[in-house]
Amino acid sequence: MAKTLGARKLELPSAESLAASAQEAAKRGIPPVEKWDPPFCGDLDMRIARDGTWFYLGTPIGRPGLVKLFSSIIRKDSDDYFLVTPVEKVGITVDDAPFVAIDFEASGSGEEQSLQFETHVGDTFTAGPEHPIRVMRDPETGEPSPYVLVRRNLEALIDRKSFYRLVDIGNHHTHDGESWFGLWSSGVFFPVIPSADLSD
Repeated sequence: MAKTLGARKLELPSAESLAASAQEAAKRGIPPVEKWDPPFCGDLDMRIARDGTWFYLGTPIGRPGLVKLFSSIIRKDSDDYFLVTPVEKVGITVDDAPFVAIDFEASGSGEEQSLQFETHVGDTFTAGPEHPIRVMRDPETGEPSPYVLVRRNLEALIDRKSFYRLVDIGNHHTHDGESWFGLWSSGVFFPVIPSADLSD
């Protein structure tokens, strides 16, 4: 598929060519995709499902190394997601968040607690000022969807088993003049639900 930009024709890159570009860029760590401004080449038939599974042309990508490589070149501009290399930018579909937090380790307790998360592609980081936790609630069902920031403006959906474990170590604390049930990590309190709602 080609996309015209001025007098030039831009070819929609294949997953293979993107992977090759990503591999080259990843040799120096997490690629600085926010600094790159390549031309937009179109939308690729690639999707990240809510459970973190990557699909290409409707088929799950079965190679963890390839998924990890693609995850290193994701960028979010406004509400849209892209895979970006120094020479090309393609749109992809993300059902919820581009990452899933599949596990965490807690150390310390109360205000001294630290929560180190791991994503399904092997990223590890500690929740805190640079990696805040937030919880969205479905307006109809009240079902919580917890997220933690991985890098830049890219979040991980915290999986159900991890969220249940987090709730087990939560605390009540005054936040913005109200009592909230939430989580401490790296000296920051992250509110989950108003304390009053727990007693209803």
